[in-house]
Amino acid sequence: MQWEVFCRVIDNYGDLGVCWRLSADLAARGHWVRLWTDDAAPLAWMAPAGAPGVEVRRWDEAASTAQVGDVVVEAFGCELPPGFVAQMAARVPAPAWINLEYLSAESYVERSHGLRSPQFSGPGAGLDKRFYYPGFTPRTGGLLREPGLLAQQAGFDRGAWLQRLGFAPHAGERVASLFCYDNPALPGLLARLAERPQLLLVTPGLAATQVAAGLGLTPEPGSVVQHGALRIGFLPALPQPEFDRLLWATDLNFVRGEDSVVRAIWAGRPFVWQIYPQHDQVHLDKLEAFLARFLAGAGEPLATAVRTLWQAWNGGAGAWPAWPDEADWSAQVLRWRETLLAEADLCSRLLGFLGRTG
Repeated sequence: MQWEVFCRVIDNYGDLGVCWRLSADLAARGHWVRLWTDDAAPLAWMAPAGAPGVEVRRWDEAASTAQVGDVVVEAFGCELPPGFVAQMAARVPAPAWINLEYLSAESYVERSHGLRSPQFSGPGAGLDKRFYYPGFTPRTGGLLREPGLLAQQAGFDRGAWLQRLGFAPHAGERVASLFCYDNPALPGLLARLAERPQLLLVTPGLAATQVAAGLGLTPEPGSVVQHGALRIGFLPALPQPEFDRLLWATDLNFVRGEDSVVRAIWAGRPFVWQIYPQHDQVHLDKLEAFLARFLAGAGEPLATAVRTLWQAWNGGAGAWPAWPDEADWSAQVLRWRETLLAEADLCSRLLGFLGRTG
């Protein structure tokens, strides 16, 4: 099928990251995709090689396109250009219109997934929009997971990859990664990490800027600095496949936003998620809903330790907590991953969903 995927870049590129993975996954399955975005610049480092079957187009050119595809994906409520919607309404047969929503573990997702939204006015009058919610249960839209992803990970050589990147760990060091938003809890985290030999690999952008500011230095990609027992390495910008390998190569991952938490799940390593902060604090409810699913079946000591750690990283008050038991934490991550791997991935479910809705 021919797909039109629309994405506006809001602030931290997570929306574009999800849309690029979706577009590339669809194209790898034999579909043709046009990705319409108002800011394609991040793709220069996110996906420098592009992807066969994916054409990146400027948002402001959409209204004048000569042909509308079979499926239109409106990602995260980005509001399609009215001129393009008018062309959708004129197409016979009309395209399937999918509103791809944000990922959440909250209970409303199952109730809202797949709901129909008839358009009674405006340029799209007469069309139907369907709400598609990614999620963690069979009654949702699933999670992005490319075919063969786990097979790639199984053949991955962690040591060789870190060596090639220039960040080979020393004997006895735990390796962690840091990808975060602005976070006032960061100094406390660095102090706790510095208590034992560790190598912390810091991603460019907000994470590197905050770490460097706290240490009074300028972050240089490829450089390594010492902070107590902690060695801090500043990473270059990594394309999406290399970011996945970063998460495979580490023992502990601090991730942020929607795209990277899904990749952390598939990596199967202990992870801490900084959820996108919202001024009314509703993100904390979303965080608790996620933890309830993630920690289902976990013993009380592990559940309490992980929940306390995640709350501290997401703005909770109090002293920096102790680490959860690493063996139990790792086992819980792998158990949950196996549960999710038993379900169909997002693209497979989306194709099936289109077959049901016509």
